[in-house]
Amino acid sequence: MKKIKEWGIIFLIAIVASFTIKTFVAEAMVVPTGSMLPTIQINDRLIVEKIMDDYQFGDIVVFYPPIPEKVNERYVKRLIGIPGDLIEIKNGVLIRNGVKVSETYLNEPIRYEFGPITVPENKYFFLGDNRNESLDSHSWTTPFVDKERLIGKVVLIIPTHLIDKRNLR
Repeated sequence: MKKIKEWGIIFLIAIVASFTIKTFVAEAMVVPTGSMLPTIQINDRLIVEKIMDDYQFGDIVVFYPPIPEKVNERYVKRLIGIPGDLIEIKNGVLIRNGVKVSETYLNEPIRYEFGPITVPENKYFFLGDNRNESLDSHSWTTPFVDKERLIGKVVLIIPTHLIDKRNLR
């Protein structure tokens, strides 16, 4: 009986610690779409850090989108506009606060025009790296994500080819 109590307490502590870490500290996620190609491949794993909320231009962030039928789905995109930024897409390039942005992570020029639009306070503007195929801020009816809908910043990308498929079921 003593062993059962000891193991029960250890098991309970492990469950509480696991839940706390996943909810408030960090979480592993799988990417189901190609919206962040070539940076993130389909089925790559991400480690998302949830503690810090100092989001900067260029961060890759996981969030809940402002799309009514998808409010509980998680999206992963690149942060393009923070509060106060003026965003425009013209002639195949991103212009942020009047300055053309060099985006070496894109495979091709952007094939659409957007803006100019100013990001409101406590809101964020996101685009996928696969710009011409990504369902993101430029295509949503409401182009901004509320700060409280942000889950966390991607701190590690684990490429699919590095994962031992024999251990996955």
